[in-house]
Amino acid sequence: MIHWDRGRLARNQRAAQKLLDTANLKTAELASLNSLAADEAQNELLKCCGSKRWAEQMIVERHFENVEDLIAKADRVWWSLDPGDWLEAFLSHPKIGEKKAAAATPEQSKQWSAAEQAGIAEAANSTLAKLAELNRKYQDKFGYIFIVCASGKSSEEMLAILRSRLENDSDEELHIAAAEQAKITRLRLQKLVEG
Repeated sequence: MIHWDRGRLARNQRAAQKLLDTANLKTAELASLNSLAADEAQNELLKCCGSKRWAEQMIVERHFENVEDLIAKADRVWWSLDPGDWLEAFLSHPKIGEKKAAAATPEQSKQWSAAEQAGIAEAANSTLAKLAELNRKYQDKFGYIFIVCASGKSSEEMLAILRSRLENDSDEELHIAAAEQAKITRLRLQKLVEG
């Protein structure tokens, strides 16, 4: 004899509907991105990555079948760019512990940066001072700001990563920073199509 747990069945149905609603929303947002005029789509994509060449190449890559296709194309385009394009993208980020980027940045990007750096909010003054000092040292050594995918990281974790990466040589560090930018771009593309 089968016993049905009506409460459990209802929860499972609600969970399934939520997944379906999320999938439908992503599909609708992706369809919108696919159908935008090139300049409008470029503006949307620049919220995710500050390299103009990356955004232009992503326009060429449209039609995006799904989120996975969007992210795969974003990665492929990113790694085909020149280091100068990577450096341009880095300018759209504030330094860890700061709010203002060196380049003009869309409001949505500013909001995402603030959320990504949420681990800084609870930092002790001594940690913030050390981050500021090492940010300057990093920029003096490499010529660009410290880039790290800060989502989910505490201020102490970011400080430890910064200390560690100061030991890298220029070529190695540029590729590490570019990989961190690629992670940030993936997260932001997901946010973009989630609405």
